Amino acid sequence: MLKINRRKFLRAGLTGATALTPLRAAFGQSGSLSELGTAIVPRPEVTVYTAREIVTLDLAKPSAEAVAVVDGRILLVGSLDDVQGILKGQRHKVDTTFADHVIVPGFLAQHDHPLLAALTMSSEILSIEDWVLPTGTVPAVKDKKDFTDRLTKAVEQRSDPSEPVVSWGYHPAFFGPLTRDDLDVISSTQPILVWARSCHEMILNSAALDMGNVTQDVIDGFAATEQAQSKFLEGRFWEQGLFAVLPFIASLAATPERLQSGLELTRDYMHGKGITFGNEPGGILAKPVQDSINAVMSSPDMPFRWSFMPDAKTLVDTFADDDQVIAETENLESWYGGMTSLAPKQAKLFADGAIYSLLMQVRDPYLDGHTGEWMMDKSLFDRAFRIYWDAVYQIHVHVNGDAGLDRVLDALEMNLRRNPRYDHRTVLVHFAVSAEEQVQRISDLGAIVSGNPYYVTALSDQYSSVGLGPKRADAMVRLGDVSRAGISWSLHSDMPMAPADPLFLMWCAVNRVTSSGRVAGPDQRVGAEEALRGVTIEAAYSLKLEDEIGSIEPGKRANFTILDNNPVTVDPMKIRDVKVWGTVMEGRVLPVEDAERKALLMPPVGGVGKIDADFARATLEHALKVVHTHL
Repeated sequence: MLKINRRKFLRAGLTGATALTPLRAAFGQSGSLSELGTAIVPRPEVTVYTAREIVTLDLAKPSAEAVAVVDGRILLVGSLDDVQGILKGQRHKVDTTFADHVIVPGFLAQHDHPLLAALTMSSEILSIEDWVLPTGTVPAVKDKKDFTDRLTKAVEQRSDPSEPVVSWGYHPAFFGPLTRDDLDVISSTQPILVWARSCHEMILNSAALDMGNVTQDVIDGFAATEQAQSKFLEGRFWEQGLFAVLPFIASLAATPERLQSGLELTRDYMHGKGITFGNEPGGILAKPVQDSINAVMSSPDMPFRWSFMPDAKTLVDTFADDDQVIAETENLESWYGGMTSLAPKQAKLFADGAIYSLLMQVRDPYLDGHTGEWMMDKSLFDRAFRIYWDAVYQIHVHVNGDAGLDRVLDALEMNLRRNPRYDHRTVLVHFAVSAEEQVQRISDLGAIVSGNPYYVTALSDQYSSVGLGPKRADAMVRLGDVSRAGISWSLHSDMPMAPADPLFLMWCAVNRVTSSGRVAGPDQRVGAEEALRGVTIEAAYSLKLEDEIGSIEPGKRANFTILDNNPVTVDPMKIRDVKVWGTVMEGRVLPVEDAERKALLMPPVGGVGKIDADFARATLEHALKVVHTHL
């Protein structure tokens, strides 16, 4: 990604007040005719945008009437009279397109998974929550009967009786068990694959098992753990059983066409939510799959840039030599281009299991006595932390439980003592369950937090009676304490674990209203301006991009989200109802309603009418590796 020095940009943009550099000055400063030719070229025209309000999040100038943009960068911010006075004599135009709207810094998707989102969003979505997509709103499933009725309708709408029907979103904890027999009632001839809301379990009907040539003999050939996590008679496969059956069913669930259409839908969904920059932590480690993602996301007409963060867990587990780990990490940069890039000097590690399956590592036992899971053995985790720490990488760590947080903070403290580093910004990602006294330790060690506030909205009610109990469930994602401690924090959705909708994330963090309508942990609520910073400048800070994006200041990229109301001043309960008009991305004005883009390339296929089985398997394997960090 092109780096432009903000100071040099401002110096160049504001030198003189005329459209042409004076000839005498040009002769005095140029060393050649070619340099002179460049010096006397007219400066590009400046566009000055006005709005009903401009929320800059620049502490020195928190609000403005106008923002001047040139060459995709912010040149000036202030009152219209002041901006025009400085630009006097320089070509400029005043654009009043946003006169009735509010401009805020461009929203960031700090932590999302586009491939997993593409596969789930291109399915028949039958989930525990509403999904507001560019194609319309998919309402939440009410109960198991509602699920079966809607899935039956989806099957009946298929004209090709051999076309697999893939559904995503069923949650057994909400709707009860689902088996092959249930799906066979819907259709015993049309292949049906139900991908559970957690994404770590699939249920297949008989037709899907037949199409994939999955038999009891096949399952009998699995390893012991894979067999234990497979139930052929029920058509259920989870965790290692799902990985084992993948080679047989991948081409039913992950066609190149589904991936492309899903990526395009995800792209338009995120643009519709005002996103101007995003990141996937623990990115792609299968080159053909990345090439297919690039076919959509590297296109120059993408409405936002996207960076990918290496999966440090896999890299360290693969290479025994420490130097090779870093070399292979850096080699990934060649996989990206255009609107995609490798997040520079950043890597992702994993501590404990996920919240959706109640496998976080917690200090006090779960209500039913079960235990959580570690995503990395301690020796591997410690080695990985040390390697990337000594290579001066910023380390982002998936951590959900308070015992998991202890492990991460212990590793951080050990490495700080062994090899002190200033401004390391180790990021604690998700931050579901934590203890009050751990907040001070986070502050003392210089770590920062990226929290998912949707956990409270979606799960606090259920986890009050199942798993955690009321006290821990209501204190999840304790952003209030973090804020009072002066720790930098940002918000993320982990799409599709939550909707990639920054305004909705703000609403969740500000209100902490659960699915039943009550407020969980009122002392952990945060202010609306803090929440806006959490999806803009603080998210940029967590990715070490605060000098480039995240606020409306001279020299930064001209990334804005255009809204119909100010989310900082509206009724807090109406933050999620604020409408997105569109975005400005590096100077390009992109209304949501005009979004019509296609991929530059078609993803690879294995011949006419033939799905590349290796591609399909690599696609789903990556998706499931991402999912596995949420188990």
